[in-house]
Amino acid sequence: MFVLNVIGKGAAPGLFTDLASGAPVILSPGFAFDLPVVGTGTLTWARDLARGLTLDINLMAAAKRKKKLLIADMDATIIDVECLDELADMAGLKPKIAAITERAMKGEIEFEAALMERVGLLKGLKLEALERTYSERVRLNPGAKSLIATMRAHGAHTMLVSGGFSYFTRRVAEAAGFHAERGNTLLDDGAVLTGAIAMPILGREGKLQALEEAAAKLNIGLDETLAVGDGANDLAMIQKAGQNGGLGVAYHAKPVVAQAAGASIAHNDLTALLYLQGYTDSEISRA
Repeated sequence: MFVLNVIGKGAAPGLFTDLASGAPVILSPGFAFDLPVVGTGTLTWARDLARGLTLDINLMAAAKRKKKLLIADMDATIIDVECLDELADMAGLKPKIAAITERAMKGEIEFEAALMERVGLLKGLKLEALERTYSERVRLNPGAKSLIATMRAHGAHTMLVSGGFSYFTRRVAEAAGFHAERGNTLLDDGAVLTGAIAMPILGREGKLQALEEAAAKLNIGLDETLAVGDGANDLAMIQKAGQNGGLGVAYHAKPVVAQAAGASIAHNDLTALLYLQGYTDSEISRA
């Protein structure tokens, strides 16, 4: 059995009446609902019906909606910036480094090589630039705290995984409320960055490994996992979750990710990940 999950301002079940196989379940009045449907072919039809509207529409399996493990990317997913690009701005190199970041996130170039190239360009940057970047530039995306608090309140384990840097993942994980975090380590000489990064690099395969290891440690199936991200280095974990009965979500993602993911959020904030799981307003912690 499947449900059509619709999220967005003005969301109304009446638009999709011809697709319904049962009564709608209102998750948030005027904003989010589930509509029972038969089969998977209704998704394209539903999106056609809503063309031009700022609605996120996804087809969800009705079973095991609320996931027990959340694995989330950090940059441009949980926070509103790419930390490496902001560090580059401190060094006066943002246009050059941001262009490499964009190509890597689109999947046009290999992530690990792109990361080493960008970090190499930061050689000599004073360590105080990391604190300035965090305090002045890094902000949690809307809904981040509610997402983590709600899933934790319902017994889920939450992990932040990033191809970015542990300096930021530690702080962002604490600010958002994650149980755990993983990131790459920038190397320094005590005063400035050396332009190198600790090996092995946590990239696409490292994120997938984090998902698999966490599921095994928690003794849960991949059908009880949710993986979310925006860039090409998130695709492996997103697809692994989605193809095994879990929930793989492209969040305001690059086209290559949005096209390959099982679910996509393009218009709403991170609380949409809760409505995707069937949470109602009364169950959501408003942090």
